[in-house]
Amino acid sequence: MVSTQGDVYSYGILLLEMFTNRRPTNDAFEDHINLHNFVSSASPGRVTEIADPFLLQELNINDKKRECMVSILSIGVACSEELPRDRMSMTDAVNELKKVRNSLLVERTN
Repeated sequence: MVSTQGDVYSYGILLLEMFTNRRPTNDAFEDHINLHNFVSSASPGRVTEIADPFLLQELNINDKKRECMVSILSIGVACSEELPRDRMSMTDAVNELKKVRNSLLVERTN
């Protein structure tokens, strides 16, 4: 059955894939480890360890960008919770992503 909560889950996994460059089916994930658990166990202190190295290189990461990356990964984790009732709503996800965008735009103008 297709549901909005299923779409939210998929969106969360997509965010995690894009910022870690890891697939949910990655061979590194064994036992009960999956992409969601991998990211949630590493954030926020080890975000640069789990993030896509090419992305980090391209971004020339600083504290503000690291903070934004932590926020995006947190949104991905919140959207991909196992139980649908525990997932962030899509409205909240969009609002949080807008805050991240605005934070980066403020940095660029300074």
